[in-house]
Amino acid sequence: MKKTIYSVFLFLLLVTLGACSDVLDIDPTDRYSAATVWSSESVADSYTLSLYTTFRDHSEIYGNGGYSSPWLTDAYSDILKSCSWDLYNHNYNKTLFQESAFNSNSAGAFECWSDNYGRIRRENEFLRDAPEYGKKFGDDWLKIRIAEVRFCRAYTYYLLCRVYGGVILRTEVDGPNENDKARSSEEDCWKFIIDELQAAGEDLPSSWDSGNTGRATKKAAYALLSRVALYAQNWDVAVDAANKVAAEGATLDQSYANVFNSSVSNSEICFACDFLAGALTHNYDTFVRPSGDTQYGKQIYSAFAPTSELVDSYEMADGTAFSWDAYGSDPYSNREPRFYATILYNGASWMGRTLQTYVGGTDGFKAYENSGSAGTTVTGYYLRKYLRDNDKSYVTNNSSQYNIVIRYAEVLLNKAEALAESNWTSNSAQALEALNTVRARVGLPARNATTKEAFMEYLRHERMVELAGEGFRYWDLRRWKLAEEVINGTSVHGVRITRSDDGTYSYQQVDADAGNTRIFYNRYYKFAIPLSERSNNKLCTNNEGWI
Repeated sequence: MKKTIYSVFLFLLLVTLGACSDVLDIDPTDRYSAATVWSSESVADSYTLSLYTTFRDHSEIYGNGGYSSPWLTDAYSDILKSCSWDLYNHNYNKTLFQESAFNSNSAGAFECWSDNYGRIRRENEFLRDAPEYGKKFGDDWLKIRIAEVRFCRAYTYYLLCRVYGGVILRTEVDGPNENDKARSSEEDCWKFIIDELQAAGEDLPSSWDSGNTGRATKKAAYALLSRVALYAQNWDVAVDAANKVAAEGATLDQSYANVFNSSVSNSEICFACDFLAGALTHNYDTFVRPSGDTQYGKQIYSAFAPTSELVDSYEMADGTAFSWDAYGSDPYSNREPRFYATILYNGASWMGRTLQTYVGGTDGFKAYENSGSAGTTVTGYYLRKYLRDNDKSYVTNNSSQYNIVIRYAEVLLNKAEALAESNWTSNSAQALEALNTVRARVGLPARNATTKEAFMEYLRHERMVELAGEGFRYWDLRRWKLAEEVINGTSVHGVRITRSDDGTYSYQQVDADAGNTRIFYNRYYKFAIPLSERSNNKLCTNNEGWI
């Protein structure tokens, strides 16, 4: 995918900066005529690829513009803590602690209306012009490019619907006469996205040649469909989509850690955003690495830290539940593999040294405060996932790790949940099989559940630890309508470690929210529609609970 992404990057430079070129000599620079976009197969293909930026710009490790902090939306939940109050444009703690973070005119930190409708317009323009201008490149070429853009548009609508619920379905290039348009029901919006992904899945190829690795495939469309169908509570579609992903050859990598440190061609990865060192990069290392890594020549902000709520949820290697009472004298030994692939802890081997997250250690510990930035962990832990041990290339080249959009382990968990929700009595064996396939990959014993309620507890636990740091937890809690229970009125915790003169450690569980309690009200399940849209569209109404 490096070659593909590099082509996209160069094209976006021209688009974004309005640069002069023999190919794109365009005036005005913010809009492009159909004749220009479809002037040649290569230009049309580059424009198609430019629409993939919806995945890049919303990837968990990329962030706002790529050179600021990564998104890491798990920091809005109970499993990841932002170590900053308001530096680096971090609004995580303000969002969690302040009622003013959301109002009737904006979704606050999750506001994405105008940006995504701008993307949808460009996608609609492509789909409008493609049948007329693209037929000269051949029917197969055109069919596949249309499927790619429908895949991108479906994802863009998914981003909108998970924030706002029902939105305005603009499926054509609307003009002034279509300005005023009512929102569709949430059910109809999810149905539209499902229909789009099903159509894209039929027309996308199973694979691309080596020069186009990383573009959307059947596997990508059906994998995303398995996720979207959970939001729609269309359980049969989710199961069918998951089965199609398997039929397309997706398998679990037998090494959990390898999934995040190999390449986008990994058999478990259904779709990912790749980056290119020195050209298209991000700042993940700068914001996530342990503070002691500053010694390698680049400032490290250590702006995110796993919470004890996450760390203590990882089982022991034999499947026994961890507890401080039973294992508190040696809490980080003999844990399951996902713990070591996700968490950096005191005593861990890292960059040829031993991490020191105790008070006064090289990698420090500082109690969280509602001011400035700690500059080090406030929970006693660091996030390991996606970081590369013994790699200092980020110091001069920034970060270029790929970001996984969807992988087969998630698909299996989507399938397990859908089977249980559809009909537990009939599907319990299949649901447990899908869940236990994910556990077996890391050597954990199979779960057994006799009720749907017990199974869903296991399923929710598995999603939390399997997908930690990948941007699912906050949205899962909203989807399950459990965010009020898990977030509202609570605080998260860390561990304060002190080292004695004899080299032994003592561990104290501490509040990592500085005495604050978190806020999540019922109306947060659907955030407010922006005032700008409601002012300009007289048929657009706000969500319930917002004035």
